[in-house]
Amino acid sequence: MAKSRIALIAHDQMKDRMIEWAEKHRAQLVQCDIVSTGTTGGRIIERCPELQITRMKSDPLGSDQKIGALIAEGRIDGLVFFVDPLSPHPHDVDVKALPRLALVYNIPMAYNPSTAELVVAGYMATR
Repeated sequence: MAKSRIALIAHDQMKDRMIEWAEKHRAQLVQCDIVSTGTTGGRIIERCPELQITRMKSDPLGSDQKIGALIAEGRIDGLVFFVDPLSPHPHDVDVKALPRLALVYNIPMAYNPSTAELVVAGYMATR
């Protein structure tokens, strides 16, 4: 069976929570190919070096668009994006495109740790 490909993204104020979440779920994530934005992916690799992570450039340099393109090409099976709803984001238009694409292409998505818990638990139950 082919590995699932999951995208992991976190806004600056949510990166610590993403790292904690990835660390908690490393046994499940090691079974996946992971695509991530540059900084988030780098921080996850520091704590979970066994994970296979393809790092894109940082968010303002186009990683959101690249990950969106992967979704549109059918090359992403799930999206975990820890969004900071209380801070402004200069590339907000790019960020908003990701949930739209996840909806259009019917892939599971989680925008906070609670939902990510449910997505991982449900996904692993079906494998």
